[in-house]
Amino acid sequence: MKRPKRSVAWDHFDLKNGDVRCKHCDAVYKYNSTTTPMMHHLSHAHPTLIAGNSSSSQPTITSVLARRSCDSQRADKITKGICKFIQTDMLPISVVEGKGFGNLMNIMEPAYNIPSRRTVTRLIETQYGERKEELFKKLATAESVALTTDCWTALTAESYITITCHYIGDDWEMNSAVLLTESLPGRHTADCLAEKLNGAVEQWGIEGRVIACVHDNAANIVAANRPTRVSWVSVACFAHTLQLAINDGFALYLNRVISAAGKLVGHFNYSTVASKALKKNKNKWASQATGLYNRQRWAVAAVLLDRTVTKLQDARILELKDEYWQLMEETQPVLRTLKCATTVMSAEKDVSISNTYPITFGLINAHLMRKEGDGPKVIEFKTKVRSSLSTRMNLQSAECVSSAPMLSAMLDPRHKHLGFLTPAQRVVANAKLVELGEAVETGQEAIEQAGGHTDDGSANTGAAAATQASAMALLLGEQYSTQLDTGVDTEIHNFLRDTPPPLDCNPTDWWKVNGRRFPRLAKLARQYLCIPATSVPSERVFSAAGLTVTRLRSRLTPEHVNMLIFLNKNL
Repeated sequence: MKRPKRSVAWDHFDLKNGDVRCKHCDAVYKYNSTTTPMMHHLSHAHPTLIAGNSSSSQPTITSVLARRSCDSQRADKITKGICKFIQTDMLPISVVEGKGFGNLMNIMEPAYNIPSRRTVTRLIETQYGERKEELFKKLATAESVALTTDCWTALTAESYITITCHYIGDDWEMNSAVLLTESLPGRHTADCLAEKLNGAVEQWGIEGRVIACVHDNAANIVAANRPTRVSWVSVACFAHTLQLAINDGFALYLNRVISAAGKLVGHFNYSTVASKALKKNKNKWASQATGLYNRQRWAVAAVLLDRTVTKLQDARILELKDEYWQLMEETQPVLRTLKCATTVMSAEKDVSISNTYPITFGLINAHLMRKEGDGPKVIEFKTKVRSSLSTRMNLQSAECVSSAPMLSAMLDPRHKHLGFLTPAQRVVANAKLVELGEAVETGQEAIEQAGGHTDDGSANTGAAAATQASAMALLLGEQYSTQLDTGVDTEIHNFLRDTPPPLDCNPTDWWKVNGRRFPRLAKLARQYLCIPATSVPSERVFSAAGLTVTRLRSRLTPEHVNMLIFLNKNL
């Protein structure tokens, strides 16, 4: 059936077998020689597509020429760019149906037909499959993989679990990728979480190569990572552990100070008038008061006393006592140090697990020790944090010396001497490293033996050589050796004798250069140094993901949540 192309509707519909089909959402209507149903569909389902043609149903010559100028190759490129735009900024897929987006695209590329939400969804699904296959190939070559995981709740009250993997590649570069994000519809029991973890490991084909899983201190995830449920080592998130220790140090009095300071900060954040007045008074008191806290204190006091800015009842609630200001000034240095420790340990691209115990002992033996000039409240805070951190990190237990973070410290050329341990503890740690090195050697020998196949001729030659060798061994005795001692003990001894690199050295860069000198230890370093010290990589999914799930509550399935997060984090 031949159709006249007079209406703008034909730019958005195809005619076939008496039916018209929308190019954007595949909606089908019976064609009865009128474009009214098509225009009705466009005005309700795709209003932005006809916004520029509302004054006339007849397209202009200019618009026709402009539309023809956007060939299929350019259109495909734009469509892929839109998909990447959605993935990068974690935007809802429905953004392509927004009026503002339609206006923008009409200005940027008037000849381009904006794809429907359904089309974009299909493209994102295809890209997810391609990216997933790429990650499969990369993980297939990884010797050892570490996991981080965390559970989070979107603003829609829907619960999810995110699992991230980390590994060191052949080039000694740190790599990480989000494996999956799945919904948790039921109770978050240990068995449920363990099932999710084991399922992810099986799905990605990394069974037997997962060295550890890093998680927070919640009872359910700790229980989920016990040896009875999983085959890897459980590592508690250092940042979470340190935060719990700090919370233990915040006695009732300190919590009162923090609460009062929080109200004061909130007041200036939400009141534009108060914020402007504070800036004005800061400059005024800058030259008259000494010390940062004095300048802040008098500037705040000036604003609170000004009744044109702050009401009397608000000032009475917000005004801080003198001892509160003094305590904040005294605790600020130690809190700044604790914040620095958290920042260093939360790095994703650098080795962090090996810093766990060096930093822990540094905090306990130096920064949290009583210093001259400390007030009684500061001393109390430091003492409580020291005690809590020591207990939570199991510093007095025998398992501490042979734990994954301690072995990682030994395999880090900067910390290998374990100077923060007692001599007896260093002996135990060294013995554990020897044990692991011997296991590596045994495994390598087993691989070589399994792969060694010979034909009959070479077997006969080998048998004759073995007979001669055994005769020489009999004559010369067991003490005679024709080979340089290259055992595990010797390798570890030579490694420890090597001059440690500076503290700002990247351990993986060091192993990239020196790995051939210490092959067994290099293999262990690749296994253990890939473990993150914190579960922050999984936690960082929260902010953008939670907002995306909220925006798409009625349209986004858990599978599509997983795809968007996967594509966003694995760009």
